[in-house]
Amino acid sequence: MLFIGTFFICLFIFMMQFLWRYVDELVGKGLEMSVMAQFFFYSALTLVPVSLPLAVLLASLITFGNFGERYELLAMKAAGISLLKIMRPLAFFVCGLVGVSFYFQNVVGPIAQAKLGTLILSMKQKSPELDIPEGVFYSEIKDYNLKVAKKNRKTGMLYDVLIYSMKDGFEKARIIYADSGRLEMTADKQHLWLHLYSGDLFENLRAQSMKSENVPYRREEFREKHTIIEFNSDFNMVDGEIMGKQSSAKDMAQLQSSIDSMTVVGDSIGRQYYREVAEGNFRPSYGLTKEDTIKIEKADIHEYNVDSLYEVASLTQKQKVISSAVSRAENVANDLGFKKFTMENNDYSIRKHKTEWHKKITISLSCLLFFFIGAPLGGIIRKGGLGMPVIVSVLVFIIYYIIDNTGYKMARDGKWIVWMGMWTSSAVLAPLGVFLTYKSNKDSVVLNADAYINWFKKIAGIRSVRHIFKKEVIIHDPDYTRLTGDLEQLTAECRAYAAEKRLEKAPNYFKLWMSSEDDNEVIAINEKLEALVEEMSNTKSATLIGALNNYPVISVSAHVRPFHIYWLNLVAGVIFPIGLFFYFRIWAFRVRLAKDMERIIKNNEQIQFIIQKINK
Repeated sequence: MLFIGTFFICLFIFMMQFLWRYVDELVGKGLEMSVMAQFFFYSALTLVPVSLPLAVLLASLITFGNFGERYELLAMKAAGISLLKIMRPLAFFVCGLVGVSFYFQNVVGPIAQAKLGTLILSMKQKSPELDIPEGVFYSEIKDYNLKVAKKNRKTGMLYDVLIYSMKDGFEKARIIYADSGRLEMTADKQHLWLHLYSGDLFENLRAQSMKSENVPYRREEFREKHTIIEFNSDFNMVDGEIMGKQSSAKDMAQLQSSIDSMTVVGDSIGRQYYREVAEGNFRPSYGLTKEDTIKIEKADIHEYNVDSLYEVASLTQKQKVISSAVSRAENVANDLGFKKFTMENNDYSIRKHKTEWHKKITISLSCLLFFFIGAPLGGIIRKGGLGMPVIVSVLVFIIYYIIDNTGYKMARDGKWIVWMGMWTSSAVLAPLGVFLTYKSNKDSVVLNADAYINWFKKIAGIRSVRHIFKKEVIIHDPDYTRLTGDLEQLTAECRAYAAEKRLEKAPNYFKLWMSSEDDNEVIAINEKLEALVEEMSNTKSATLIGALNNYPVISVSAHVRPFHIYWLNLVAGVIFPIGLFFYFRIWAFRVRLAKDMERIIKNNEQIQFIIQKINK
């Protein structure tokens, strides 16, 4: 039921977008309800394959988001059921949808596309419904421009009527002004019956001589004038064979047959054009007699000075030669341009048919790909309803649409190989679906923002700050007597470590990459510090809690070699730009570690003073 609901929502959205594309062809035409019903019915059939992938994505996201939000997914995994096993029944269902989508595209789609294209073409050719506005020129009647100052909608009377008639051409234009009039439609809806009252007619007459400076005209004053104007307002369906030749109105067998036919035709036309060019304008003997051809074949062009022959010619002969050369060049250019247009048009039709052939498969397969993206995403996001799933679905579908439309245009225009352009979107979605399914099956935090923020802080050297709060329930109080000695011992170890390592001094570039041991001393200092902080956090003193937050969070491995693998360190050191980056980074962390040691020592002294006050 959820899939059915999302499918009709997606279908409605696509139909509204489709309707806005042709709203200008529908408004003001006075179309019957049967025609509008056919338009919506055929458009819905053509949009079913496009709506199915988005519906699958949205329904799978909501379903598995609800599972995760209600902890049902966690319960099933705890029972030993893997995510792939949970997805298996729905995967079989989506496979059935893939078959339905392919059937619609290969069987129902071509018929609906032909019917819809014929219907839209008929709508475009239908004349608009007659509704003359006030105060502006109305030009929807062919060869006529009408302007009405005022009209009475109850009686149908028009007042201050001005008509420009160009039916017989501009030279015999007719201008009619009438005090009032009425415009009616004939019973067969093929003509308009125009009644005009109390007006004048001005008509231009063709001049008797082309040299005449004055244009004669005729003026006629009338009390009543009745005119018949051709105006076909009835809806007539055009011949359906026109749209039946389009690539979108053919199934895969017809597409393949058309591709083979056009390929054979293109090859035969190309060979014929090649023979015409080789034996025509570009042959050496073009425009010469047989005797001249024999002489040219025996002669050597290097023995003649062609420029001198042109220079000794008279001006008339030079003009004749130049005009002849220009005329021949233009004829050759026009001929080659026509041949190029013919071949490019044939190749474009072949690519259109090939893209349509691949499109029937890729759109059907996208249902399955979107399922393996939506289901894992729902399990990772763990949000149901129409909130987050709708946002994620729209973003994923927009990315898919951009990639698919780009690949389609590249393949259609011949910039990419057809199969490469049409399968680009699937090649991008398939690895994404596999990755998300794997991560969701392993319960990975692939979409956990905190994990990426912590990783970025680690790379950029930004460390966390302690946030220790006073506990409401304390089981064991700190041993303040022992803690004073532990703090003095920690201070001594920090001073000895800082003096031995000389952290503020620049490290040896070559020894840095050769070392493969961890800094165990700073690891021990950090463990002792964290143990003391954890014990002292059980205190009831707010002053001591505030002092504990002043302890730094130590990075125990940032000041040594960057990688745990020995040969990676050697490679980083050999590649000088990379090694130099890590070298200065490590040096900066060593300086920060030296300051941390000083900070720990000063904070230990402050905490010892606070403990003395607590003991008193």
